[in-house]
Amino acid sequence: MPGPRIALIHALPDSVEPANTAFSEAWPEAFRFNLLDDALARDLAAADGKITMEINSRIIDLSRYAMAASANGILFTCSAFGQSIKAAGLLSPIPILRPNEAAVEAALEAGPRIALLATFLPTVGMMKAEVLFAAKERNLPPPTSRRFMSPALWMRCRPAVAKSTTS
Repeated sequence: MPGPRIALIHALPDSVEPANTAFSEAWPEAFRFNLLDDALARDLAAADGKITMEINSRIIDLSRYAMAASANGILFTCSAFGQSIKAAGLLSPIPILRPNEAAVEAALEAGPRIALLATFLPTVGMMKAEVLFAAKERNLPPPTSRRFMSPALWMRCRPAVAKSTTS
């Protein structure tokens, strides 16, 4: 029996390959398909990292498109659009997830010191706000420091990070 149809929605072309690789390894029976709006990231950067009504509408429209393509669930792969993804989820009869939902929970459970690294600058502030909100909901002290990591630096560090997490 084939697995569920999962839509992976990307705002950055560099997200497509790692998301699909992760699904192949962790959930190979899922049938996944990809939607890419690579202007979303540029438009968010042009709006100084602020979600506009147009961006919000596009996130919701991408979700609706995925549902029309018979998706059983949707995973957005760019966390910079968290509030728009939440709005899309409120309008959806199927699960719509942000890429960082499980990570925030795991980080708060791991301890009081959390460092956030992001390769897309608007993500940094949004992620800090999300972690602080989640910590406050659990009556925990503010746990984060944040840093922007250029994509070029991340590509150089990625092999060492992968090795340290598999050792």
